[in-house]
Amino acid sequence: MSTLDISVSASSSANLPRRGRLTIELPDDPSDDDDDEVRPVRSSARARSKRQHPAVSYNEDSDGYAELYGDDQSTSAVLARRLQREEDEKFSAPRLPFSVKRSADKVSFAGDSETESLPDRSSTAKSKRQSSHNSLNGGLSPVSSYGPPRKRQKLSATKATGRGPATNRDVDDDDDDEVDDQGLGSISDDDSFDNLSPVSGSGTDDDDGSEGEDPINVPPPSRPNLLIRYRRRRAGNRAENDRLRLEENHPELKTMWKDLEMMSDLNAGTATQPTMISLQLKPFQLQGLAWMKAMEQTPWKGGLLGDEMGLGKTIQAVSLIMSDYPAKMPTLVLLPPVALGQWQDEIATYTGNRLKTIVFHGTNAKAKNLSAKELKKFDVIIMSYNSLESLYRKQEKGMKRKDGMYKEKSAIHQIKFHRVILDEAHCIKTRTTMTARACFALNVTYRWCLTGTPLQNRIGEFFSLIRFLEIAPYASYFCKECPCSTLEWSMSEDSKCRHCNHIAMRHVSVFNQELLNPIQKYGNVGQGKEAFRKLRLLTNRIMLRRLKKDHTNVMELPVKEIYVDRQFFGEEENDFAGSIMSNTERQFNTYVAQGVLLNNYANIFGLIMQMRQVADHPDLILKKSGEGGQNILVCCICDEPAEEAIRSKCKHDFCRQCAMSYLASQDEPDCPRCHIPLSIDLEQPSIEQDELLLKKSSIINRIKMENWTSSSKIELLVHELHRLRSDNASHKSIIFSQFTTMLQLIEWRLRRAGITTVMLDGSMTPAQRQASIKHFMEKPEVECFLVSLKAGGVALNLTEASQVFIVDPWWNPAAEWQSADRCHRIGQTRPCTITRLCIEDSVESRMVLLQEKKTHMIHSTINSDDAAMESLTPGDLSFLFRGS
Repeated sequence: MSTLDISVSASSSANLPRRGRLTIELPDDPSDDDDDEVRPVRSSARARSKRQHPAVSYNEDSDGYAELYGDDQSTSAVLARRLQREEDEKFSAPRLPFSVKRSADKVSFAGDSETESLPDRSSTAKSKRQSSHNSLNGGLSPVSSYGPPRKRQKLSATKATGRGPATNRDVDDDDDDEVDDQGLGSISDDDSFDNLSPVSGSGTDDDDGSEGEDPINVPPPSRPNLLIRYRRRRAGNRAENDRLRLEENHPELKTMWKDLEMMSDLNAGTATQPTMISLQLKPFQLQGLAWMKAMEQTPWKGGLLGDEMGLGKTIQAVSLIMSDYPAKMPTLVLLPPVALGQWQDEIATYTGNRLKTIVFHGTNAKAKNLSAKELKKFDVIIMSYNSLESLYRKQEKGMKRKDGMYKEKSAIHQIKFHRVILDEAHCIKTRTTMTARACFALNVTYRWCLTGTPLQNRIGEFFSLIRFLEIAPYASYFCKECPCSTLEWSMSEDSKCRHCNHIAMRHVSVFNQELLNPIQKYGNVGQGKEAFRKLRLLTNRIMLRRLKKDHTNVMELPVKEIYVDRQFFGEEENDFAGSIMSNTERQFNTYVAQGVLLNNYANIFGLIMQMRQVADHPDLILKKSGEGGQNILVCCICDEPAEEAIRSKCKHDFCRQCAMSYLASQDEPDCPRCHIPLSIDLEQPSIEQDELLLKKSSIINRIKMENWTSSSKIELLVHELHRLRSDNASHKSIIFSQFTTMLQLIEWRLRRAGITTVMLDGSMTPAQRQASIKHFMEKPEVECFLVSLKAGGVALNLTEASQVFIVDPWWNPAAEWQSADRCHRIGQTRPCTITRLCIEDSVESRMVLLQEKKTHMIHSTINSDDAAMESLTPGDLSFLFRGS
């Protein structure tokens, strides 16, 4: 065989097609020994058709060079090994024009002709050694190529195409993932080699039989399109491989949705009336009781009772507790603080005081310092989410003491409960909060969630409920590399799983992968629509939801009407609101122009909060500080500046003389503000006024009320209440607001209008809240109940009221629905009217429109809808500021 010189310039190597590797076999030609002339390689069609030499097949082993060239240690063999290694470690570019010394008529691609086939793998090594040694035995000049290294590939049987010869690579299945991660292993043959093969018909000019006259024509591939196809296919293959590996380690994932579809709807029929429940249950409530008892017999041992507000979820839960009374272990009921007293009263009423209950709260002296052993003696333990979170935080993170951090075990978490019931379960909607984690950590046999609004803001909130109920496998995290499966995302500081020691990125959540991510990405089309179908399938199996409209006749509920009462700003208010709007819109436009809108959500919502407060009353912004205010104590009896001010145990201020007269006029006096039994020392020294505390106590103390001007919204509310008085009927009203300062201004104005009020806000203790509720329900002269939406918007039963006023709209429509249904529920006998006060041409009117967006998403729990609304989009924010 003759010597073959190949010279390739660095500049031209950038265009070399990767898979156009040539194996050139040249016969000996003595005339070429001293010929330094370099001529282009040419090949005719007839010459190509006569080739029968087997192609070289490279082994996958990294040490395959020894096998390729045998034990030959000659200079040419050493050089060939080095060049082959350099070539395989670099990624060549699309096109390489190269010229070689012409001395042969046989030039072949690997698997070049349609009829040519490669030898089987058993003879691969031998053919490689023979053909490679023959073709590369002479001196070779270095071949330069540029690009990232890639993994060497095996070449196997020829693939025939209509456009020309191509190469088909057979890669072992075990190395698929490795190849995809290293190079172009995921590009198909059609995508990669067709453009690199000689063009069909390129040798037709050689039909005269002349040899070596037409050059090999290798057209350049479309590099950008090739990379795009490669990246897409690589991502797709990687996802498919990850899924296959995941299902291999966790076989239950293969059939989880099919198993859910095959599971029939749980039709438990109707339960009999519980003998130990004094209240007669409605037929649909007995059906709910039967369903709950049947769900406790399933592997899930619990579920989600999602009846609409006012359908009697509490009585169904109490009936379930009595269904297996007495139990060996207690039942834990978790709820918002405002409902502590209500649950205790209803349990006592429905069961005839059969159940031994305790309210486990810091303000309850009986519950202080109770051990786990003492708590086990009770049938039902009632506590708030806040109390449970506090106990769990002390146990997990500890408390600061002078000598460092001190951890204290939670008595609640040391008990194995028979049953845990989460009332208003949407309170744990964010799974990463300490409240949700405290609930997840409970040791319990049967788990129940009660909520009329399973979703409030986003689809992801549903995961927290599934996680508490431990609905496997949908609540679990799975490792792709091993059978590790956990309910907790438990990773160490170096981001490795504490159970299997694999990295965090190799763990996935089925809920996120199968439901949340497709819905976020595709909405209600394609994969998103299929995810919605799966979500509804899951909710149908674990949740029972009934609506009022389906049981109106049985419940004997009166009609409920909802109105939006629109009002315009007054002249002075309009000027001030216009100024605030201009400033906030200017700041918003600055964020948009700088391209930092998404990085300033907190600041933007602060601007929106200002616009909302302006719509209520300008003083909510102007009087945030006490400068220029009256800064005086106000007596809770006479509503005038307190003379010789004294303070009660419940932290309310009185004139000394007013307090003495009030105590003397009643046998069992209660506080006129919070309505718990009044305890006050009449002999205490007069209180020295602390301006700082006064500023914090009430906005009334920060305003000179003798010069105070009301707002359009407050006057609209007063007008509506006076109109109700003219009906010659007693109407009780509930007034909800987001801002306690707004409630304080409304209270001051209504009292001046001769309307008796009572207030409930977040600063009150559970005892004070329960006393205020009782005072409103039992005193006919009390007309209005002022309630902070966050403190009293859920879990209250206020059927004495028939009118609800929502002073300011909220982002979350479900919160407003909860508020409206405080009065429209079982036990209501009068028609209910819900009035939403709204200032036209303000941010409030736009918020009402945006509420419809979340309304559709909330309904998607059961019905299909587009749910691409995880939060307010930049377009939504622009609409709030600009109105377009």
